[in-house]
Amino acid sequence: MIRRTLFFLSIVLGLGLVACSDDDTFTTSTSARLTFSTDSIKMDTIFSGIGSRTYDFWVYNYAGDGLRIQSVRLNKGNQTGFRVNVDGSYLDSSAGAVVGNLEVRKGDSIRVFVELTAPENGMQDPQQIDDKLIFKLESGVEQSVYLEGHSWDAVSMRDVVVRSDSLIESQRPIIIYGGLSIDSAVTLTIRNTTLYFHDGKGIDVYGRLLTDSVTLRGDRLDHMFDYLPYDRVSGQWGRDGGIIFHASSTGNVLRKTEIRNAGQYGILCDSAAYDENVLRLDMEQCVIHNAKGVGLASYNANIRAYKCQFSNAEGDCVAVYGGAADISRCTMAQFYPFAGGRGAALFFSNTKPLYGLSCDSSIITGYDNDVLMGEKVDTTNVFEYHFNNSLLRTPKVETEDSVRFVNIIWETPKDSIQGKQHFILVDEENLIYDFHLDSLSTAHGLGCYE
Repeated sequence: MIRRTLFFLSIVLGLGLVACSDDDTFTTSTSARLTFSTDSIKMDTIFSGIGSRTYDFWVYNYAGDGLRIQSVRLNKGNQTGFRVNVDGSYLDSSAGAVVGNLEVRKGDSIRVFVELTAPENGMQDPQQIDDKLIFKLESGVEQSVYLEGHSWDAVSMRDVVVRSDSLIESQRPIIIYGGLSIDSAVTLTIRNTTLYFHDGKGIDVYGRLLTDSVTLRGDRLDHMFDYLPYDRVSGQWGRDGGIIFHASSTGNVLRKTEIRNAGQYGILCDSAAYDENVLRLDMEQCVIHNAKGVGLASYNANIRAYKCQFSNAEGDCVAVYGGAADISRCTMAQFYPFAGGRGAALFFSNTKPLYGLSCDSSIITGYDNDVLMGEKVDTTNVFEYHFNNSLLRTPKVETEDSVRFVNIIWETPKDSIQGKQHFILVDEENLIYDFHLDSLSTAHGLGCYE
């Protein structure tokens, strides 16, 4: 019995040694090749000098024997800015961006990680960068994976404090690190420019801000997922607010300005002494889209918005806490996709005296059955508001306050055309929106794109 057991053990051990021996054999046959999970890595556009996200792919060995990789190298050496890690080994840039003496046993695989930090190219427009990652086998066979990216030279500005009247105008993108602050009694004019904010702060205005043909957004040019660029995700910059107009700030004028994907506020007009003769904020043909908090919040201020789009905020798209607001030919569309507890399209209250909220020729709609909220919180404060010639998604007012509503289209979920059906595109899956009116909309002649 003991001899039989030893005999079987010897067979098992022998088979094991044979198996190990098979696994450890390597071939130099030119017909044996590696298999790649992709033949190319195509990266998002990045700013020069700023690292990309990490991309990866797999290298498989489906050959009958192991394969030794004599070297993995970048065809252009260390000149393009690509950084590569092959199975835990970095390509050594000092040695020409190469790594050697790797093995892939039969049936096994290794993983490759690729990043890009591109040097400045001296050009105004994004420039293509490409290279090949070349795998040279012990047999002499070479196989490659194509690498491609685009880099864009930008102007970097850090912890900007504007202490005298100034102008920012640039055809090149401007990246703001640490926010931008405008001192009191100082005017900053920004025109024909896109400002890309790197996380953190936005613009703090203690003086005066004038903008024309300006975009304010985050600095991520890459994708969160293959179908979703970061530029469609809320809260990308300006944790406390995209633009904050502090109490000392007045006479601000924004024209053709887009603020998208900001943090707690798109714009916050902070509380100050109310002056019926002075506009603290005058907006025309502006867009505030996809704020992580409130799109536009006005506290005891005198503001005007004409032909503006306020859309998709986790809080209210527009919130007026006292003061006065003249809203004309605006579209307030509340289709924020990320939270069931989203705010209203328009909220107003008399926490401070509401001397006059006037809404004319506008569209106020959204997902919920009621996206227009008025709240009288102080019976001693003025609470004046009027809606004229507008489409409102809210239950029809039939109380004594009905005199405040003139020539209204009262939208309900039972209407054949309602909510997102008014607009050319509301794509919740890919977060793409176009709030121009569809040809079938009943709101033609209203809103910012009438």
